[in-house]
Amino acid sequence: MLRPALFAALLLLAVTTAGAQVIPRSELPGIGPDDRRRVVDAGAAPWRALGRVQTELGSRCTGTLVGPRTVLTAAHCLVAPRSLNLVRPGSVHFLLGYRQGAWTAQARAVSMIIGPGFDPRARAPAGADWALLTLDAPLAVPDGPLPLLEAMPAGTALALGGYQQDRPELLMADTECRSLGNAEQEGRPVLVHDCVGTRGSSGAPLLARRPDGGWAVAGVAVAVARDRPLGLAVPAAVPRRALAGP
Repeated sequence: MLRPALFAALLLLAVTTAGAQVIPRSELPGIGPDDRRRVVDAGAAPWRALGRVQTELGSRCTGTLVGPRTVLTAAHCLVAPRSLNLVRPGSVHFLLGYRQGAWTAQARAVSMIIGPGFDPRARAPAGADWALLTLDAPLAVPDGPLPLLEAMPAGTALALGGYQQDRPELLMADTECRSLGNAEQEGRPVLVHDCVGTRGSSGAPLLARRPDGGWAVAGVAVAVARDRPLGLAVPAAVPRRALAGP
């Protein structure tokens, strides 16, 4: 089980909204005194499989192309801020390779699968905070969509990249973090990590190297600590099983 004291130190990676006031970096959750994030090239591997998930209500998150017409993100990115209901799929747009108002491709969602048991009003539990978007057209990247890992041991080197509140027009990444192990919260598996990431990186992938040197998604970021680089992710094995079907 996830220790109660640890979970109490974590909070939802709230989405960034268009026109939101920029908060000083020192006041953003999930960063702490040592900010390892750097701007990365959205057109290079593995970052070119990432994009911005935007709703027509103005919220912005990060998503990953995991199939030609499938994007993995966080479920709380799809909650309407006023009604606290899930938005309509058709109001969700995915901008692949987004950088400063331009993108390599874009598509609109036509349907979505939400983690079973996710409560949009509570935006919880963390272990159910994932979503798979089906797009209205296939999107392509040179090396293909990123695969989802089935399992990953503690100590595995990770990278976390996303469109974050203090630099929302650029892809920022921490490439020097690790998995701290797997835990359980409200009966659901969660992955604990020490990657630096803040608001706007909701739905961002935790990336790990495969034995062949390629990249794969180890988890989807959903929550961080208030004052240090400590976070929770939904293990990629969970949405992977949903894609595989019964």
